[in-house]
Amino acid sequence: MAYQPSLSVAGFSLPPLSRPQLAEARRVRAVESFEDGVSNAEIARVVGVCAESVRRWRRVWEQGGASALRRRAAAGRPPKPDDTLVDMVRAALEQGAQTHGFEADLRPLKRVGAVVTRTMGVVLSRASVWRLLTGRLGWSLQRPEWQAVERDESKIARWIAHEWPRIKKGP
Repeated sequence: MAYQPSLSVAGFSLPPLSRPQLAEARRVRAVESFEDGVSNAEIARVVGVCAESVRRWRRVWEQGGASALRRRAAAGRPPKPDDTLVDMVRAALEQGAQTHGFEADLRPLKRVGAVVTRTMGVVLSRASVWRLLTGRLGWSLQRPEWQAVERDESKIARWIAHEWPRIKKGP
């Protein structure tokens, strides 16, 4: 039976563990078993991994201790806008589009990209602006509703009230 960390505490359901969290939980359980003197084969069976993984974990544990088996931060380049810059963009966008020289208070990607460039000094692609807007800021894209210049709401209401019922009735 594979080792599965408990997902409920005091009657409350916890969110499921991510794969890296689950892998770390398995290694922590293995370290506890190393300290108790349990064999590699038994640890592999209990934790639900192959014996070679347990042997590799034991070598790392013997050289660097339990901390050497802890999960590390994700490698790679950090995202372009850090949290401070994202907060600056949020503050700039909350001021409204008119503050930045736009006529209407809408957030199409092109405008948001222009504000990001002015605020952060970084030019982002449309896809990156979209991820920043929807992912990091949690906002939605806004587009204007296009209407004809000749549109007359009173004439439309009158047509709906008088003409539409007549047409709907039929001959």
